[in-house]
This record gives sequence, C-alpha cells and structure tokens, in this order.
Amino acid sequence: MSGLSMRCLAVFLPRLSTDRFARKNAPTPDEAEAPFAVWAKLGGAERLTAVDARAEKAGLAPGMAVADARAMRPALRLAEADPRADAELLGRIADWCRRFTPLAAADPPNGLLLDISGAAHLFGGEAALLAEVERRLAAQGFAARGAIAPGPALALALARFSRRRHVAEGTTAEELEAIAAGLPIAALDLDPAARQRLDRAGLRSLGDLLARPRAPLTARLGAEAMARLDAIACRRREPISPRFEAPDFMAERRFPEGLTRQEDIERTLHSLARELCLLLERHGVGARELEAVFYRVDGAVAHIETGTSRPLRDPGTIALLLRERLAVLAEEGLDTGYGYDVLRLGAGRVERCDAPQADLGLAGRENAHDARLDDLVDRLGARLGPRRVLRAYPQASHIPELAVALRPASGSAPAAAEAAPPPYLREGVPARPLRLFERPEPIEAVALTPDGPPLRFRWRRLLHELAAYEGPERIAPQWWSAPEDAATRDYFYVEDREGGRFWLFREGLFGRESPSPRWFVHGLF
Repeated sequence: MSGLSMRCLAVFLPRLSTDRFARKNAPTPDEAEAPFAVWAKLGGAERLTAVDARAEKAGLAPGMAVADARAMRPALRLAEADPRADAELLGRIADWCRRFTPLAAADPPNGLLLDISGAAHLFGGEAALLAEVERRLAAQGFAARGAIAPGPALALALARFSRRRHVAEGTTAEELEAIAAGLPIAALDLDPAARQRLDRAGLRSLGDLLARPRAPLTARLGAEAMARLDAIACRRREPISPRFEAPDFMAERRFPEGLTRQEDIERTLHSLARELCLLLERHGVGARELEAVFYRVDGAVAHIETGTSRPLRDPGTIALLLRERLAVLAEEGLDTGYGYDVLRLGAGRVERCDAPQADLGLAGRENAHDARLDDLVDRLGARLGPRRVLRAYPQASHIPELAVALRPASGSAPAAAEAAPPPYLREGVPARPLRLFERPEPIEAVALTPDGPPLRFRWRRLLHELAAYEGPERIAPQWWSAPEDAATRDYFYVEDREGGRFWLFREGLFGRESPSPRWFVHGLF
C-alpha cells in the first residue's frame, strides 16, 4: 500500500502547563531567571507534572518528587497543576487551528491533530504550513513541535519522539514501516509495567515489535496496543474526530493585515454571503443554520451563529442576519484587538430549496408575505436569541390554556400542531381570546341564578355592568390527567356597557362540585 490519501499535521505542546502560567502571570525580573515547574499529588506524593525550559536544562523532569526537585534547585518556582484549565486552553488552541483547516481536534493532554488534506497548497505547501503553525504558536508563547505524515498516529509519534518532521506524499508502505520502526516503545503509550516488561525483554523500539510474530505480542500487550502499533505504521486508517464538524458549504477570506473596523468586517461578511449562496444554489439547497468565525491575529477566536425560519440563500438577507448578530457582539464589547486576519462563513445545516416560481396572483402575494414574516422572525432571533422569539402552535386539547404551546418561531412546526384542530372560530372571528392570562384572575360577580350568567362583576377594583353575553360553554377537566380537585368550567363571552369584551368562567358546578363557585376572567378580546 502506498501512502494514504490523508495528510495529517500533528502538534506537540510539551510545556502546555508551564506556558499557560507564563502567559497568565508574567514573572518579575528576579523570578525570570529561576526554573519553573508545575506539580500535582500523584499516588499520595507531590510530584512534578511539567517543567519549563530552564527547569529541564537544570536537570528536572516530570515525575520527579517535589522535595528532590527543591533540593536540587532551591530557587525553583512551583505552581499547582490545573488539568481543567489546561484542557480548556488546549481546546482554545484547537479552535484557533481551524484557521488552517476546519478539521482540527485536540489530543489531550498536550497534542493537536489537523487534517490538512487538500489544504496545504493554500499556505505554500506542507513544509511552509508546518513552519507557519509553529511560528504562530511560538509568537503566542507556546513551545510547539509539529510533524506531517499520512496518518494521525504516525504524525503524533513523530512530533513527540522523532527529529523527523515530514513524511512526503507517495511514501510506500515499506518506507512507512521503516519510519515507524525507528520510534521508541514509548510511542505506544503503554502503562509503566508493560514498558518495563518489554525493556527487560530487550524490546526498545517499534522495529523490535514489528519484526516479531504477532500472536505472542498480542497476548502480552493486548489488542489495543497492537492496534496502536498498526496505526503508527499506517497499516490501518485512523480518523480524526474534530471538535466541530466542518460545514458542507463554506467560504472564507484571508488578509495580510487584520481587520479592525466593523464596517470592513460587515463588508467582508456580505462578500462571503454571496460566495456561499452561489455554492448553495449550485446544489439546490438553502441554509438553515449559519456560523461566522473570526480568527484574530493574536490567536483569539470569535463565533457568531444564527438560524433561519426557512431554507435561505439570499446574500442580502444572510448579511442582514449576521449584521444583527454582530451588533449584539458590539454591544457586549467586540474586541478586535490587533484585527481579524481570517473570516469564515459556513452553512452548518441545509435543506432543499427549490427556485421560487413567479406568481402574479394572490398565492404569490401570500408567499411574499410569509417570506417577510420569516425574515422578521430571523432578525428578531438574531438580535434577541432564537429561543426568545416564540410562536403559538395549536395543540390537541380542549383545555384553553393547553390548546396552544409556545415554541421557538424559527424552528419547524411540531407534529402535534399539524394534527391539532384549528382555533375556535365564529364567522371567521376567534371565539376565544388570542392571548390568555398566564393565570386566570379572580373577580367578584353577581348573577341572577347560581348557574346563570353574571349581571355585573368587579375586576381590578373596577365595576363592569354587562350589556350582552354568550354562553355558557362548558369545559370539563381532562379526567385522565387532571388532579382530583379539578372542577368543571362554564365560560361566558361578555361585553360591558363601555364596549369592553371579556372571557369569564365560573369554576365548579353549583351543588355538585362546589357550594359557592368562584368566578375568574381568563382573557380579553
């Protein structure tokens, strides 16, 4: 088998923990010359987990007891390890690496994997890309060593344990195994006991394992270690699991100098929207979820996301939605720093979108109205958040407060809404208020008979004299789910002498469910 079609760039960050402290807390001039290390309690003992370049040069190494390290170097500066902070930092670096390829993944505790297949030519080739990644990370204060190979396992092993930095495309299977053979046993990441057993047996390199029969090795090391050996030798494919799935449709811009003005950023987003819509139109789809990513010169990454109520591929509308989201960021404090030098716009989710058919009749006007309403919902969602813009969908329930449900307006209608009956209408006019009170409000009512309509009622300290009424409409509780004390309601549609219209109900049947039924107002017309 010749070289795999995949091209992987691995980055090893040997001093991630100490680099994190150095970036966060600048040492004083007196401390700058002292070695620095990070420690943690392991197996009941305090041991070093990471050392900086000065500590390494002074003979300190991870795994050493803190007491021994202090004895060797009394000036040693120490800080307690914080694995969670290290993991968060590694994730942010992986996000930053997406500027080179959308397929970037973290390999804890201190590694990165980038699938650069088909992307290296954008940076002048693989060697130039590798040099740029290392240079930019060094500028941010990270010690980094990278390697490029046909598989992620081999690339990681080279970055950690070899001076070799690059395996050329077209390398044969025999050459790949020869490269893997020169790596130490530590590349398999075995537990210490297994490494000691192999060392006692005189097996110190992967070449020693590759040259021996497979069955005894599998029995001694286990199937997982042998699978790792096969991956390093590129005998099998090993995929990268990126932190974020790469969008199927994407457009990006790169700038030699960072953009700092919001007008320039908005203009670039509009240009990217035009490119993205051409791709969407070519495939007959429209965007339902959009994501814009801004890569800052100093390594910071900003994201803005928005959804759409319908499949969308209109550049102007997309740019308007992104501008709304960008305005929210600006209100919160859009920190452009030294500027954004890479802007990327992608469609994270798409749906089929047929070209609209021109229609000069009523249907065409209705479709245009629906599109404008969808655009308004999208703009409000982009500004306020999609979960804050709600739409009332009918539900299959005869209980008034359960007959509708509020759902995000930008999403698809729930299946229950499609099967629910239409709202109650009387000659095309709703027979119930379009919006009910969240809780029915109690009133004081006077009626001619205990089960008759009210003549007058007092609500919020005002007395209302009735001029007309309709009803009652009797609504019984849902016997299969209602509590035992739930009562029947008799609803009345009433109008007072000032023209106000109310939806009232009497709770409880007189003499059967309640000796003195109570009255409530549930909504206004």
